[in-house]
Amino acid sequence: MACFSATQLHTLLWTSSLNRTSHHFKPNYTYRTPKFLFRQKPLIASFSTSDIEARTETKDSSTATLRELCHGHVPEHVIRRVEEVGYVIPTEVQLLALPFLYSGRDCVLHAQTGSGKTLAYLLQMLSVIDSQRSAVQALIVVPTRELGMQVTKVARTLAAKPSELKSGPKSCTVMALLDGGMLNRHKSWLKAEPPTIVVATMGSLCQMLEKHILKLDSCQVLVVDEVCTKREKNQVLLSLLQVDSPESAIIFVSEQSEKSKKAGNAPPITLLVDFLMSSSGGFSNVSLLEEDMNFNKRAASLSELRGGGGYLLVATDIAARGVDLPETTHIYNFDIPKDAVNYLHRAGRTGRKPFSDKKCFVTSIITVEERFVLQRFENELMFCCEQLFV
Repeated sequence: MACFSATQLHTLLWTSSLNRTSHHFKPNYTYRTPKFLFRQKPLIASFSTSDIEARTETKDSSTATLRELCHGHVPEHVIRRVEEVGYVIPTEVQLLALPFLYSGRDCVLHAQTGSGKTLAYLLQMLSVIDSQRSAVQALIVVPTRELGMQVTKVARTLAAKPSELKSGPKSCTVMALLDGGMLNRHKSWLKAEPPTIVVATMGSLCQMLEKHILKLDSCQVLVVDEVCTKREKNQVLLSLLQVDSPESAIIFVSEQSEKSKKAGNAPPITLLVDFLMSSSGGFSNVSLLEEDMNFNKRAASLSELRGGGGYLLVATDIAARGVDLPETTHIYNFDIPKDAVNYLHRAGRTGRKPFSDKKCFVTSIITVEERFVLQRFENELMFCCEQLFV
């Protein structure tokens, strides 16, 4: 079974600079460019089976078409469908990656958002599966429902027969096992006639596997999409802290879900604190504030912060309301808040020192799929962020 992952180089940073006095909310927008912002030559593929990094010189994309790259690997009716929906000339990633993908070896695709990774791994998938066979032959694991819906749409578009083809091979079926209320319906589908390709979030996938409803005995291809998102966010945060050198900062992290608690997973806030304290950035004195702490510990932690000058506090939304730390100059949204009101309360932890002329910054580290959420906050609260790519 071929196993490979698709990741993106670019996490989005949204930064708003706040200069607040009294009760007035007056954004003052500043563009900031961290040293680590740009990467010129992304790693296109590597083979995890032998730890060989494959670096191929860039070729002129006009010298080959997708038809030529797919010839002998992808069925003719699939190639015709690909051309019908408008994919004719390969992107650089597809030009370099497809030969590796067709080799059948485990592979990692690492490139920018919108570079064509999804089409590349779907073409490899369609080159090996047998649409006449009623079994799950390919599995795509995605981190979010939004990304899953996007991948499912592309997969179903490519799997459909070309419009001029009235008869011929049976089309591949694509099932989306995403977090939601349709899992019972999917159970019946899986038992009656298993789909060829399954796109699933980890939670839904585990649920189906635990109940022995989804069988992967015939699976030939496994794709883990956006495999490095959390690790990449950690590195982005670390780099931001090193570049900004904040006097006092609060990092907001989402609360642990009940499902995650029952599974025995470590809280995300604890993992982030451990990461920062074990990093080489010199963040040995990191404070923690979360719901599960008892009242005395919370009070002691806040008292220590107020009396100790500079601080780095990692907290859940419990610190977003009623906590007065006037020395705070930087807010980092490691996880995006649930709604605009929570965003406003988080941002309101800065600029609280009377008559201070210091600029205060609110930085949100988001993925491409979360971009529309922050745009909604901007519309509701009538402010504007500066967008940076890292």
